[in-house]
Amino acid sequence: MSERIVAAFVPLVDCAVLVAARERGFASAVGLDLVLVKEPSWASLRDHLSLGHVDCAHALAPLPVALTLGVGHVQVDCVAPFVLGRGGNAITVSNRLFAEMQAAAPNQALTEPVTAGRALAAVVRRRKTSLTLGMVFPFSNHNFDLRYWLAAAGVHPDRDVRLVAIPPPLMVESLSAGLVDGFCVGEPWNSLAVAHGLGHIVTTQSQLFPGAAEKVLALRTAFAERSERLPLLLRALDAAAAWADDPANRDALAALLARPEYLGVPQPIVAAALDGRVPFASAAGHRIADFLYFHRRAANAPRETDGLWAYAQMVRWGQIAASDGAERAAASVFRPDLYRCGGNMATAEPVLPPFDRVPFSSNVSAYLAQFELHTPFAAAISA
Repeated sequence: MSERIVAAFVPLVDCAVLVAARERGFASAVGLDLVLVKEPSWASLRDHLSLGHVDCAHALAPLPVALTLGVGHVQVDCVAPFVLGRGGNAITVSNRLFAEMQAAAPNQALTEPVTAGRALAAVVRRRKTSLTLGMVFPFSNHNFDLRYWLAAAGVHPDRDVRLVAIPPPLMVESLSAGLVDGFCVGEPWNSLAVAHGLGHIVTTQSQLFPGAAEKVLALRTAFAERSERLPLLLRALDAAAAWADDPANRDALAALLARPEYLGVPQPIVAAALDGRVPFASAAGHRIADFLYFHRRAANAPRETDGLWAYAQMVRWGQIAASDGAERAAASVFRPDLYRCGGNMATAEPVLPPFDRVPFSSNVSAYLAQFELHTPFAAAISA
């Protein structure tokens, strides 16, 4: 008899590993009945995970860190023993804002973070009213990606623009209604906005922070450390991630994800995202090799620095005060020991984001300055 395990997810292309684990039989092969529960927002998913309504979740990488630190919500000890996906986010602006950016930077492609950021900064300086930009959740890479991009261009994200949290499935509708001037979200919602003629993609997460952990499997620590099902689940997810990352399976995976119970969007849009074909305005079909990936380059292996990165960003933007205790707690969330309990061993050295190649410092400002000088989008940022 199969053991039941319930996982929450938000409709995004990077829920692919969980969907593949269920639909392609990887979970049932290890004796698990994997039940997937579709959530309307990250706040809903967070609450259901915190209360134990679900066993685990497809979660924003900073979310279990925020729960463990008790930032913005009740305190619940959580762990992340498996990275479900790296990359996959983009920043999209409305047609009107894009036209203003083009006018501010004539003859510029606006497909690189530096040129697009400078054009946006010029628009912000000219405007009499503040831009409103959407991100999915305060404790998300989307928020931190957007803030980094803005700040590097000289736009203060808390003074010069207005940032608002909107659930991913409502981003396109919010842009259509004129409620926001742009947003940072995961696929397929950027590409869907472009397909509907509502906006233009100007920057991707893979350009800002290549290889960053984007989604993780999050569990309450108490459940993870006593559950005999966790090693089985991790084994199934490892097999599902390998299947999902194989280009030969891309069409089959896109067809699964496009179904109404998962994303409910056209299959070609999902397939393009899986293939890294980002519909930039001036480079239609431009392919980014590592825009989003699920298994290669030891993508699934969690690292302490994934949690420290989230903590450092929370400190930078005033979400939490720096402390040795918070630093230690954040570092404890990503659990390579639990990852290995599922028999998962990274077969290759991970291609680490630049911030994993420098030592962590308890001086958060110094740490941030260290790694940011190593990114392709190098710029001095004053928080």
